[in-house]
Parts: sequence; C-alpha cells; structure tokens
Amino acid sequence: MNTLPPAAGVAPARASGAPVGALLREWRRRRRLSQLELACDAGISTRHLSFVETGRARPGREMLLQLAERLAVPLRERNRLFVAAGYAPVYAERRLDDPALRAAREAVELVLAGHEPYPALAVDRGWSMLHANAAVAPLLEGVDASLLAPPVNVLRLSLHPQGLAPRIVNLREWRTHLLARLQRDIDASGDDSLLRLRDELRAYPEAADAEPGLALRAPAAPQLPPGGAVVPLRLAVGDTVLDFLSTTTVFGTPIDVTLSELAIESFFPANAHTAQWLRGRA
Repeated sequence: MNTLPPAAGVAPARASGAPVGALLREWRRRRRLSQLELACDAGISTRHLSFVETGRARPGREMLLQLAERLAVPLRERNRLFVAAGYAPVYAERRLDDPALRAAREAVELVLAGHEPYPALAVDRGWSMLHANAAVAPLLEGVDASLLAPPVNVLRLSLHPQGLAPRIVNLREWRTHLLARLQRDIDASGDDSLLRLRDELRAYPEAADAEPGLALRAPAAPQLPPGGAVVPLRLAVGDTVLDFLSTTTVFGTPIDVTLSELAIESFFPANAHTAQWLRGRA
C-alpha cells in the first residue's frame, strides 16, 4: 500500500502577503515568548528584534536562520520566512521517490518491513499515508472503499463512522488521544489544513465505544491495567479483539521538507494473544 506526495523539486513557500516581521511576531507569540526572551536566546538586542518585527529593519539570512531555530519553526514555514524577507527558499522539498532521497526512502522501507508481522505505516504532516507494511491490510477489512482511496488520511480512516471507529472498543479514549496529538501538531506547525482536518473529525457523530460484546470476543489474555502509562488501541478484528501500543519515529536531522514532516507510526502487541494472532496472519 503505497502513495507518494505530489510535490517535486524545491517547492516555493506558501503564498502570503505578510511581511517577514509579522510572521516572526506570529511565531514568537505562538511559542509564548516575549521579545526580551527571544532576543536574549538569539543573542540580539531587543531593540533590533522590535525593528525587525515592525518592518523597520530587514533580518539577514543568518539572523533569520537563528531566529527560526530558536522558535522551532518547521522547515516548510522557514522557507516561507525566507521568501517573505526577499531570499530564496533554503530547504528543498522532494518527492519521497526522488533519487536524492533514496537512502532515506530505503531506511523507511527497512523499518516498516522489519517491524512485520506487526503493523507500521509512514505518514506526512497532514497524516496522509505514504507507505504501510503488509501487516496493516488485514486490520482494514470492512472499511469503506472511499476511505482507502489515495491519499489515505490515517486520522479520518480511524475515526470516520465508515472507517475503523465502529470496531475500536475504546473509541472515546482513542479519539481523545488522536485529537490531542493533532492539536499538538497544529500548535507546532500552524498548518491551516490541520485545523480543517480537526474540525472535520470533531464534526463526526458523537464518539461512543464499540458495542460491549466486542470486548468479550478476546480470549483470556493479559490486558493492560487501568490507568496505565499509555493509551492502547483496542481493535475488534473478526471474532477477536487485538490490543496495541503505538510509538512514533522521526528523522533526527532532516534538511528536506518532506523528510522533516515524515513520521513512522509503529504498533506493538500489548499482550500475548495479539502477538500470536498477528504472527498467525503473517
């Protein structure tokens, strides 16, 4: 199950008439920093930062890089800052199948294949599925075909009434977890498309846990204790219930927009029953 993002080459920053000073002020406020705090952290004077934000001074490339780093601005939005300041974008954005990203692509494929027989998938910043290993498909049986048409949005797939939602035993808990993660992504990136996705997910019918009978399908097996350290995914598949823990893996030092926005979501069995079921389907 493979799809690829449509962009290729070096992508221009998102079109906007906002000057660079206004964008920097927006990011500073998003990070809840005062001018004094940011100026001290970046090693510049508060007066100069004020001049930059009000448009009375133009930041140099090195200063812009430094401010963007201190503000943890995503690479895509850093390009937008450079364009707004009159500079060329710094960070390339290539398709994942670009020859320049071959090593990174092979690393992703290696991680996904190595995780089998347990499910794992790679997603972009908008939660669209880029790759998935063979263990994912058996869990998607019964999902409406429209939700599996590329690009597959993983959050929509999980919470849509015609997606996995009717088979998630702890739907309320899992929905709360996913929406909280999405909100953190919105806070970090300022991505308007994620705001629209959040509003769409919130508009789905009131979340309710799957029918109680689903939980009884699981044979006697160790379950996660109440009040555990992580939120499990409890998914009914056929005549049983599988319990998963999830982890997220990202590239540590990306300088390409696509790689900076790529994450691998890996699911591990939370009990022996789930592990045995997955191995049996491998």
